Amino acid sequence: MEQRTLGRSGLQVPKLAFGGNVFGWTVDRPTSFSILDALLDNGLNFIDTADEYSHWAAGNQGGESETLIGEWLKKSGNRDRIILATKVGMPIGAGKKGLSAAYIRQAVTDSLRRLQTEYIDLYQAHTDDASVCLEETLSAFDALIKEGKVRVIGASNYSGVRLAEALRISEQNGLARYECLQPEFNLYDRRMFEQDLQPVVAAHGVGVINYYAFASGFLSGKYRAKEDAGKSARGATAIERYLNARGMQILQALDAISEAYRVTPAQIALAWQMKHPAITAPIASATSLAQLAELAEATRLTLSDEDYRTLDEASAG
Repeated sequence: MEQRTLGRSGLQVPKLAFGGNVFGWTVDRPTSFSILDALLDNGLNFIDTADEYSHWAAGNQGGESETLIGEWLKKSGNRDRIILATKVGMPIGAGKKGLSAAYIRQAVTDSLRRLQTEYIDLYQAHTDDASVCLEETLSAFDALIKEGKVRVIGASNYSGVRLAEALRISEQNGLARYECLQPEFNLYDRRMFEQDLQPVVAAHGVGVINYYAFASGFLSGKYRAKEDAGKSARGATAIERYLNARGMQILQALDAISEAYRVTPAQIALAWQMKHPAITAPIASATSLAQLAELAEATRLTLSDEDYRTLDEASAG
C-alpha cells in the first residue's frame, strides 16, 4: 500500500482512510470486527472515528464507534499496526461539546478509555468553536502531545480564515499546529474546499483527509431518478442535492471511465480524489466485507492524466 506523509507530521498513512462512523450504528459488533481485521489484511490501517459517533442514532449516546474499536484492539492486540484518529467538539450530551481546555481534557480521557489505548495518533477538533479563543484550544492540544496522549492534531470543518489564524497562532506561540484538515470534498462538492481551504493547506503543508467522498452515495451511480430515493436512508437527500444537470454530467463521465477500467463508478470517484494534488487520503466507509474489497481495489487504480482531466472538467462549475 502506498504511504503518504500527513502534513509535516512525519506520520505515514495509506492513501485511503476508513470511516469508523458505521461501527455501532449500521454495523454490528461481529461485522465491525471482521471489517477491522480485513482492513489490516488490505493494508488499510488508517481508521478515523469520533467521540460523537453515533450519538444521532436511536438508543445511542455517543462513543459507540470508539468502544467497538477499543474492544477490537484489546482482542486483536493490533494497536501498534493502526493509525488511529478520533475527534472532539461535537455535542454529545449535556455540557459535552466545544473546544475549551477543560472539555478537551475531559473528552480525551473518555476517548482513551473507550478506545482502550494510551495514545491517539491523530486527535482532531471536529468543528470550529468560536466561543473559545484559538490559543486556549491549541494550548490544550499541545499539552496532550507533550504528555504522550496524542501524537498529531488536526481540524475539521474550519473555514480558510480560521485555519490560517490557527496556524499563525501555533507558529507565534510555539504550539503544536494542525497538521491535518478534514473537509467535505468530492467530485460534486469541491468548490468550498478548492476556493477557500486549498490555498491555505498548500501554503502551509497541511494534509487533507476529506469526508463525504461518495456524496451521500450519489457518486456510486445508484441514484439516477426520483424513484431511486427508496434505495437507502440517504436516497432522498442525495437526489435532492445532486440529481441535476451537473450531477448527471459527472455520472456520465464516471460511467464512461469506469467501463473502460472495468470497475465501478464509486471506485473511479475515489481514484480521482486519491490523485488530486491536495488530498492525502479520502475517507470512505463500508458496511460489509464485499464493500471493503471494493474500496481496497480502488486503491490499486491509477487514473491516467487524461481521465483525471475528463472528470475534473465534468465536475467543474
